[in-house]
Amino acid sequence: MPRKPFVPGAAWVAAAALAVGLTGCTGGSSTDGGDADAKSGDAATASQAAEPGRYQTLPEACGLPARGTVRGMLPGDGQHLSRTEAEKLYGGQADITYDTDRRVGCRWTRETTAGTRHLSLDIQRVVSYDAAVSDDDKAQGIYDSKELAAQIPPGDTGSASPAAPTPSASKGKGAGADAQANTPATSGTSGKKGAAASGSPSGSSDPSADPSADPSGSTAPRVLDGLGDAAFLNDRLITADSGVHRDVTVVFRTSNVIVTITYDQWSTDKSMLPDSQELQDKARSLAGELVDSLSE
Repeated sequence: MPRKPFVPGAAWVAAAALAVGLTGCTGGSSTDGGDADAKSGDAATASQAAEPGRYQTLPEACGLPARGTVRGMLPGDGQHLSRTEAEKLYGGQADITYDTDRRVGCRWTRETTAGTRHLSLDIQRVVSYDAAVSDDDKAQGIYDSKELAAQIPPGDTGSASPAAPTPSASKGKGAGADAQANTPATSGTSGKKGAAASGSPSGSSDPSADPSADPSGSTAPRVLDGLGDAAFLNDRLITADSGVHRDVTVVFRTSNVIVTITYDQWSTDKSMLPDSQELQDKARSLAGELVDSLSE
Protein backbone atom coordinates (compact mmCIF):
# COMPACT_ATOMS: atom_id res chain seq x y z
CA MET A 1 0.00 0.00 0.00
CA PRO A 2 1.49 3.42 -0.95
CA ARG A 3 2.37 5.79 1.92
CA LYS A 4 0.37 8.96 2.47
CA PRO A 5 2.34 12.04 1.59
CA PHE A 6 3.71 14.03 4.52
CA VAL A 7 2.66 17.65 4.63
CA PRO A 8 5.13 19.85 6.52
CA GLY A 9 3.58 21.78 9.40
CA ALA A 10 0.51 19.59 9.64
CA ALA A 11 1.52 18.40 13.09
CA TRP A 12 1.99 21.98 14.21
CA VAL A 13 -1.43 22.97 12.89
CA ALA A 14 -3.03 20.06 14.72
CA ALA A 15 -1.28 21.03 17.95
CA ALA A 16 -2.39 24.62 17.55
CA ALA A 17 -5.98 23.56 17.01
CA LEU A 18 -5.81 21.40 20.10
CA ALA A 19 -4.47 24.32 22.14
CA VAL A 20 -7.27 26.59 20.95
CA GLY A 21 -9.83 23.98 21.95
CA LEU A 22 -8.34 23.69 25.42
CA THR A 23 -8.29 27.46 25.77
CA GLY A 24 -11.96 27.58 24.83
CA CYS A 25 -12.77 25.04 27.51
CA THR A 26 -10.85 27.07 30.05
CA GLY A 27 -12.77 30.20 29.03
CA GLY A 28 -16.04 28.31 29.44
CA SER A 29 -15.06 27.37 32.97
CA SER A 30 -14.37 31.03 33.71
CA THR A 31 -17.82 31.99 32.46
CA ASP A 32 -19.46 29.39 34.69
CA GLY A 33 -17.57 30.82 37.63
CA GLY A 34 -18.89 34.27 36.78
CA ASP A 35 -22.44 32.94 36.79
CA ALA A 36 -21.85 31.37 40.19
CA ASP A 37 -20.56 34.66 41.53
CA ALA A 38 -23.64 36.45 40.18
CA LYS A 39 -25.91 33.93 41.84
CA SER A 40 -24.05 34.38 45.11
CA GLY A 41 -24.58 38.13 44.81
CA ASP A 42 -28.29 37.63 44.23
CA ALA A 43 -28.50 35.44 47.33
CA ALA A 44 -26.65 38.06 49.35
CA THR A 45 -29.04 40.74 48.13
CA ALA A 46 -32.03 38.60 49.04
CA SER A 47 -30.61 37.98 52.51
CA GLN A 48 -30.46 41.76 53.04
CA ALA A 49 -34.21 42.21 52.41
CA ALA A 50 -36.09 44.14 55.10
CA GLU A 51 -37.21 42.02 58.04
CA PRO A 52 -40.93 41.42 58.70
CA GLY A 53 -42.66 43.12 61.61
CA ARG A 54 -43.06 41.59 65.03
CA TYR A 55 -46.76 40.84 64.67
CA GLN A 56 -48.04 38.19 62.25
CA THR A 57 -51.61 38.01 63.63
CA LEU A 58 -53.98 40.22 65.64
CA PRO A 59 -55.90 39.59 68.88
CA GLU A 60 -59.67 39.71 69.20
CA ALA A 61 -60.38 43.42 69.69
CA CYS A 62 -63.43 43.30 71.98
CA GLY A 63 -61.65 41.03 74.44
CA LEU A 64 -58.39 42.97 74.52
CA PRO A 65 -59.24 45.71 77.08
CA ALA A 66 -59.86 44.58 80.63
CA ARG A 67 -63.54 44.46 81.53
CA GLY A 68 -62.93 46.79 84.47
CA THR A 69 -61.29 49.35 82.17
CA VAL A 70 -64.28 49.38 79.83
CA ARG A 71 -66.66 49.64 82.76
CA GLY A 72 -64.81 52.70 84.06
CA MET A 73 -64.91 54.37 80.65
CA LEU A 74 -68.67 53.80 80.27
CA PRO A 75 -70.05 54.87 83.66
CA GLY A 76 -73.77 54.91 84.39
CA ASP A 77 -75.91 57.28 86.40
CA GLY A 78 -77.04 54.82 89.03
CA GLN A 79 -78.62 52.49 86.49
CA HIS A 80 -78.83 48.86 87.52
CA LEU A 81 -77.81 46.43 84.80
CA SER A 82 -78.80 42.82 84.67
CA ARG A 83 -76.13 40.24 83.93
CA THR A 84 -77.33 40.01 80.32
CA GLU A 85 -77.36 43.79 79.88
CA ALA A 86 -73.90 44.14 81.39
CA GLU A 87 -72.52 41.37 79.20
CA LYS A 88 -73.91 43.04 76.08
CA LEU A 89 -72.79 46.53 77.07
CA TYR A 90 -69.25 45.77 78.19
CA GLY A 91 -68.70 42.96 75.70
CA GLY A 92 -68.76 45.46 72.84
CA GLN A 93 -69.68 45.04 69.21
CA ALA A 94 -66.96 43.77 66.88
CA ASP A 95 -66.32 45.58 63.61
CA ILE A 96 -66.88 43.59 60.44
CA THR A 97 -63.58 43.06 58.64
CA TYR A 98 -62.56 40.81 55.76
CA ASP A 99 -59.18 39.78 57.17
CA THR A 100 -58.91 39.59 60.95
CA ASP A 101 -55.15 39.07 60.68
CA ARG A 102 -54.83 42.51 59.10
CA ARG A 103 -57.49 44.62 60.85
CA VAL A 104 -59.85 44.28 63.81
CA GLY A 105 -61.99 46.67 65.80
CA CYS A 106 -64.66 46.99 68.48
CA ARG A 107 -67.19 49.60 69.66
CA TRP A 108 -68.91 50.29 72.97
CA THR A 109 -71.73 52.76 73.71
CA ARG A 110 -73.61 53.74 76.85
CA GLU A 111 -76.44 56.23 77.05
CA THR A 112 -77.33 57.91 80.35
CA THR A 113 -79.28 60.94 81.47
CA ALA A 114 -75.97 62.80 81.80
CA GLY A 115 -75.05 62.11 78.18
CA THR A 116 -73.73 59.38 75.91
CA ARG A 117 -70.25 57.93 75.79
CA HIS A 118 -68.70 56.10 72.86
CA LEU A 119 -65.49 54.10 72.85
CA SER A 120 -64.00 52.54 69.74
CA LEU A 121 -60.86 50.56 69.13
CA ASP A 122 -59.19 50.01 65.75
CA ILE A 123 -56.11 47.77 65.36
CA GLN A 124 -54.28 47.56 62.05
CA ARG A 125 -51.39 45.23 61.19
CA VAL A 126 -49.21 46.69 58.45
CA VAL A 127 -47.42 44.51 55.91
CA SER A 128 -44.91 45.91 53.42
CA TYR A 129 -44.77 44.20 50.05
CA ASP A 130 -41.58 46.05 49.16
CA ALA A 131 -38.48 43.98 49.95
CA ALA A 132 -36.53 47.19 50.53
CA VAL A 133 -39.02 48.57 53.11
CA SER A 134 -39.62 46.83 56.42
CA ASP A 135 -43.07 46.35 57.91
CA ASP A 136 -42.10 48.70 60.75
CA ASP A 137 -41.03 51.46 58.35
CA LYS A 138 -44.23 51.06 56.36
CA ALA A 139 -46.25 51.31 59.58
CA GLN A 140 -44.32 54.41 60.63
CA GLY A 141 -45.22 56.06 57.33
CA ILE A 142 -48.92 55.38 57.90
CA TYR A 143 -48.66 56.63 61.47
CA ASP A 144 -46.95 59.83 60.27
CA SER A 145 -49.78 60.50 57.83
CA LYS A 146 -52.32 60.16 60.66
CA GLU A 147 -50.36 62.56 62.84
CA LEU A 148 -50.12 65.04 59.97
CA ALA A 149 -53.85 64.78 59.23
CA ALA A 150 -54.63 65.48 62.90
CA GLN A 151 -52.40 68.59 62.73
CA ILE A 152 -50.52 67.60 65.86
CA PRO A 153 -47.89 70.22 66.72
CA PRO A 154 -44.38 68.85 66.11
CA GLY A 155 -41.94 68.41 68.94
CA ASP A 156 -41.45 66.35 72.06
CA THR A 157 -44.16 67.70 74.36
CA GLY A 158 -45.72 64.57 75.79
CA SER A 159 -45.28 62.90 79.13
CA ALA A 160 -44.36 59.28 79.80
CA SER A 161 -47.48 58.33 81.75
CA PRO A 162 -51.08 59.55 82.12
CA ALA A 163 -51.22 62.68 84.18
CA ALA A 164 -53.20 62.60 87.39
CA PRO A 165 -56.45 64.61 87.35
CA THR A 166 -55.95 68.18 88.45
CA PRO A 167 -57.63 69.36 91.67
CA SER A 168 -60.15 71.35 89.64
CA ALA A 169 -60.97 68.28 87.56
CA SER A 170 -61.65 66.22 90.70
CA LYS A 171 -63.51 68.84 92.68
CA GLY A 172 -67.12 68.04 93.34
CA LYS A 173 -66.92 64.46 92.11
CA GLY A 174 -68.07 61.65 94.33
CA ALA A 175 -66.31 58.38 94.94
CA GLY A 176 -66.67 55.68 92.33
CA ALA A 177 -66.44 55.67 88.57
CA ASP A 178 -70.12 56.47 87.97
CA ALA A 179 -70.11 59.50 90.23
CA GLN A 180 -66.89 60.77 88.72
CA ALA A 181 -67.93 60.34 85.11
CA ASN A 182 -71.43 61.74 85.47
CA THR A 183 -70.24 65.15 86.59
CA PRO A 184 -69.24 66.37 83.14
CA ALA A 185 -68.25 69.81 84.31
CA THR A 186 -65.48 70.60 86.76
CA SER A 187 -65.09 73.63 88.95
CA GLY A 188 -65.77 76.61 86.75
CA THR A 189 -67.33 74.50 84.03
CA SER A 190 -70.66 76.30 83.93
CA GLY A 191 -70.92 79.98 83.25
CA LYS A 192 -67.87 81.04 81.24
CA LYS A 193 -67.36 77.61 79.68
CA GLY A 194 -71.03 77.22 78.88
CA ALA A 195 -71.16 80.62 77.25
CA ALA A 196 -68.19 79.76 75.11
CA ALA A 197 -69.81 76.55 73.96
CA SER A 198 -73.20 78.05 73.18
CA GLY A 199 -71.54 80.92 71.35
CA SER A 200 -69.70 78.64 68.94
CA PRO A 201 -71.05 78.19 65.43
CA SER A 202 -73.12 75.09 64.80
CA GLY A 203 -70.89 72.11 64.17
CA SER A 204 -67.70 74.06 64.89
CA SER A 205 -64.51 72.55 66.25
CA ASP A 206 -61.82 74.88 67.54
CA PRO A 207 -59.39 73.35 70.08
CA SER A 208 -57.63 76.68 70.57
CA ALA A 209 -60.90 78.26 71.74
CA ASP A 210 -61.69 75.43 74.14
CA PRO A 211 -61.77 77.02 77.62
CA SER A 212 -61.16 73.64 79.24
CA ALA A 213 -57.72 73.35 77.65
CA ASP A 214 -54.93 74.02 80.11
CA PRO A 215 -52.94 77.14 79.07
CA SER A 216 -49.76 75.16 79.82
CA GLY A 217 -50.72 72.76 77.04
CA SER A 218 -51.14 69.66 79.21
CA THR A 219 -54.51 68.90 77.60
CA ALA A 220 -53.74 70.28 74.14
CA PRO A 221 -53.25 67.99 71.11
CA ARG A 222 -49.70 66.70 71.38
CA VAL A 223 -47.13 63.97 70.86
CA LEU A 224 -47.00 61.42 73.70
CA ASP A 225 -43.82 59.92 75.12
CA GLY A 226 -43.34 56.41 76.49
CA LEU A 227 -46.28 54.90 74.62
CA GLY A 228 -45.22 52.27 72.10
CA ASP A 229 -42.77 53.35 69.40
CA ALA A 230 -44.67 56.56 68.58
CA ALA A 231 -47.93 58.11 69.79
CA PHE A 232 -50.04 61.24 69.75
CA LEU A 233 -53.24 62.53 71.37
CA ASN A 234 -55.89 64.73 69.80
CA ASP A 235 -58.70 66.51 71.67
CA ARG A 236 -61.56 68.29 69.92
CA LEU A 237 -64.57 70.09 71.39
CA ILE A 238 -67.43 70.22 68.90
CA THR A 239 -70.72 72.08 69.27
CA ALA A 240 -73.83 71.39 67.25
CA ASP A 241 -77.52 72.23 67.36
CA SER A 242 -78.19 68.99 69.22
CA GLY A 243 -75.59 69.66 71.90
CA VAL A 244 -71.87 69.50 72.52
CA HIS A 245 -69.39 66.65 72.45
CA ARG A 246 -65.71 66.13 73.07
CA ASP A 247 -63.69 63.67 71.00
CA VAL A 248 -60.41 62.36 72.40
CA THR A 249 -58.24 60.24 70.10
CA VAL A 250 -55.04 58.38 70.98
CA VAL A 251 -53.03 56.79 68.18
CA PHE A 252 -49.90 54.73 68.80
CA ARG A 253 -47.61 52.41 66.86
CA THR A 254 -45.84 49.35 68.22
CA SER A 255 -43.70 47.63 65.59
CA ASN A 256 -45.97 46.99 62.58
CA VAL A 257 -49.26 47.50 64.43
CA ILE A 258 -51.13 50.82 64.63
CA VAL A 259 -53.82 51.25 67.30
CA THR A 260 -56.43 54.03 67.28
CA ILE A 261 -58.56 54.70 70.38
CA THR A 262 -61.50 57.09 70.00
CA TYR A 263 -63.33 58.14 73.15
CA ASP A 264 -66.07 60.78 73.20
CA GLN A 265 -68.84 62.13 75.37
CA TRP A 266 -72.02 63.85 74.19
CA SER A 267 -74.12 66.26 76.21
CA THR A 268 -77.38 67.92 75.23
CA ASP A 269 -76.71 70.66 77.78
CA LYS A 270 -74.26 73.08 76.14
CA SER A 271 -73.56 74.74 79.49
CA MET A 272 -71.97 71.54 80.79
CA LEU A 273 -68.93 70.64 78.74
CA PRO A 274 -67.41 67.15 78.88
CA ASP A 275 -64.27 67.18 80.99
CA SER A 276 -61.13 67.11 78.84
CA GLN A 277 -58.78 65.92 81.57
CA GLU A 278 -60.95 62.98 82.59
CA LEU A 279 -61.48 61.72 79.04
CA GLN A 280 -57.79 62.09 78.19
CA ASP A 281 -56.64 60.29 81.32
CA LYS A 282 -58.90 57.33 80.67
CA ALA A 283 -57.99 57.12 76.97
CA ARG A 284 -54.27 57.23 77.74
CA SER A 285 -54.63 54.66 80.50
CA LEU A 286 -56.34 52.30 78.07
CA ALA A 287 -53.59 52.91 75.51
CA GLY A 288 -50.93 51.95 78.05
CA GLU A 289 -52.86 48.79 78.90
CA LEU A 290 -53.09 47.84 75.22
CA VAL A 291 -49.35 48.38 74.68
CA ASP A 292 -48.65 45.96 77.53
CA SER A 293 -51.16 43.40 76.23
CA LEU A 294 -49.74 43.49 72.70
CA SER A 295 -46.22 43.10 74.05
CA GLU A 296 -47.00 39.89 75.92
